[in-house]
Amino acid sequence: MFNRGCSLPLQRVLTDFGADVPFAQAAEKVREHYGIVLPVSTIRRLTQHHAKALYEDQELATAWPTVAGSPVIVAEMDGGMVPVVEPDPLSSDKRKGKTLLWKEARLCLAHRQGSTELVYGGTFSGGISEAGQHLYHCAVTAGFGKSSQLHAVGDGAPWIADEVEGRFGGQGSYLVDFYHLCEYLAAAAKSCAPQAQAWLTQQKDLLKTNQSEAVLQALHPHLEPDTVGDEQAPVRKAYRYISNRRDQLDYQGAIHQKLPIGSGEIESAHRYVAQQRLKRPGAWWTPDNVDYMLALRLNRANHLWSQYWRKTEGVHRSKPSQVTSV
Repeated sequence: MFNRGCSLPLQRVLTDFGADVPFAQAAEKVREHYGIVLPVSTIRRLTQHHAKALYEDQELATAWPTVAGSPVIVAEMDGGMVPVVEPDPLSSDKRKGKTLLWKEARLCLAHRQGSTELVYGGTFSGGISEAGQHLYHCAVTAGFGKSSQLHAVGDGAPWIADEVEGRFGGQGSYLVDFYHLCEYLAAAAKSCAPQAQAWLTQQKDLLKTNQSEAVLQALHPHLEPDTVGDEQAPVRKAYRYISNRRDQLDYQGAIHQKLPIGSGEIESAHRYVAQQRLKRPGAWWTPDNVDYMLALRLNRANHLWSQYWRKTEGVHRSKPSQVTSV
């Protein structure tokens, strides 16, 4: 059957499908499971309507906590690229003059040490400062308090370390992702020793016992001349990367406290929270819709889905036109 209007329960179904798969596939799923035929444009419009409502309804924690909190909170943050289309504002035909490009969405997560209950956050157009606000909100929601310590892990991007220091001060520490650092060493290994794998294993062992200076000494004799560009200078790149982050390499301390030394959790989160929907082949998003869909995906990852619909149902009952007129 063909429906011109969508009840609130149906809107929830459509938004649920639209959050996971392309809107055309969502239309097929609705037809298959419910026998309801709807235009793809209706599913797109409803999904983006509720995604926008979730985005605008976000409230981030800003006040410093007054309770003791959990002893240790683990947090991770990383950026990932999403495909964006920007129409030419001077063109009367929005199909022409479009610019296709990739821009960074910043995701973060936090959880109590040893817990598998993750709290997610993220932003696309908000910039670094807003990403830091999301990180703080995630940490507080996960249990960060006035007596907590935050153990943050990231890929070495300076903005992540700056946000951790600025938001958490002495209660936060930042560790460069061990495996990201080892990628630099692996690229340099062939230039440093005939037995590259054995040399790399030795450097990893040194790093895990906080002997980064010994690693730098092993790299130093093999530094490329200044006349060689960075793309052909893996030893120099590894040396510089480690030198600039000497105070972010306490792997021994993290291992001793049974804390992660890698940022695999947030790298996986990029795939199943953002990229699963936003990075599909042939899909390009306007910047606004990236923000909205990311908020929708984060809401579901944080298990706030039912809470949103209960609130929406209350609005629907008091002011039906706000929902049914979509």
